[in-house]
Amino acid sequence: MSMHKYDYEFLKDFKITSKLIGLSNVIAESNYKVNVQEKENPAVFIKLHKKAIIDSVISSSRIEGVETSENRRKELLENNDKPLNHNEEEISGYRDALVFISDHFQEMEISEDTIKYLHSMLMYYSSKNKGQYKSIDNEITARYADGNSEVIFKPVKSKETGKHMKQLIDAYNRAKSDIDINQLLLIPCFIVDFLAIHPFADGNGRISRLLTLLLMYKEGYQVGKYISYEKMIEQYKWNYYQELNLSQTGWHDNENDYSPFIVFHFQMLYRCYKEISERFISEKNGQILSKKDRIENTVMKSIVPISKAEIADALPDVAITTIEIVLGDLIKKGKISKIGTYKNARYIKN
Repeated sequence: MSMHKYDYEFLKDFKITSKLIGLSNVIAESNYKVNVQEKENPAVFIKLHKKAIIDSVISSSRIEGVETSENRRKELLENNDKPLNHNEEEISGYRDALVFISDHFQEMEISEDTIKYLHSMLMYYSSKNKGQYKSIDNEITARYADGNSEVIFKPVKSKETGKHMKQLIDAYNRAKSDIDINQLLLIPCFIVDFLAIHPFADGNGRISRLLTLLLMYKEGYQVGKYISYEKMIEQYKWNYYQELNLSQTGWHDNENDYSPFIVFHFQMLYRCYKEISERFISEKNGQILSKKDRIENTVMKSIVPISKAEIADALPDVAITTIEIVLGDLIKKGKISKIGTYKNARYIKN
């Protein structure tokens, strides 16, 4: 097995599709709006932040198959109770690391020490191998409903972990200081490589999500503080694993294509910014909006034409028939226009 080469120079010549350009433009404009709204409505964003922490811990735990009762979850996350078992230890550890990143991201360097420290915090309530790279080789295994399983990826061997992590960090920091490299493209590439190394015996998925937030915060994209990025990952978990697997195929031989995971990352960011508009309106008004109002706001706040399927994704508790009725009413009132027909139809405010 050949040595993977950590070099993000290819991002200078990365072919950005029209889809990525569209997502990038919406993300940039939405991020500017959120920053303005945060300054003008600090109390609203404090509420959003508290809710996002709870959502993030719950979703990240569920992704890993970690569950506890609703009462205990509330006691752990809202009352800071001490954990009573292994599952609760994992929940509390993620909460602490998440809050730490939110409070201290500006002074945190991207280094091996930082990653090990986050792992120590994640595993604080458990004594096993916290802050230490793996000592035994690990494998990424897919388990199927029929009980069968298969190895879908073999990470870096344990004895080579330190060397790979050093090269990963060095490559990231070189690219970080290169003005010709789009930093939003760099983040998902770093995560693909981190998960290919899989440096810890346990907690790699959770650390990767924490690192994603940390890297985004440091680039000025703090939507994850107010809308749970982990909840988005949970909602599209199957797509997450699929795109990650595609981006790691051929990784050991430097033949992998980062594009699938880059696109997925941009799509998740886009959905986070779409949701924060809804949450902001609800919190600012101090009331829960009706389904009709939420549908209308989703369309009217969208900068690009939006489909029924995208509205349904943004509002999972609203039936598609309800969405169709509201869209029809908005067209009659002249508030929106319909572009295309049947399955390809999209809607945009007039």
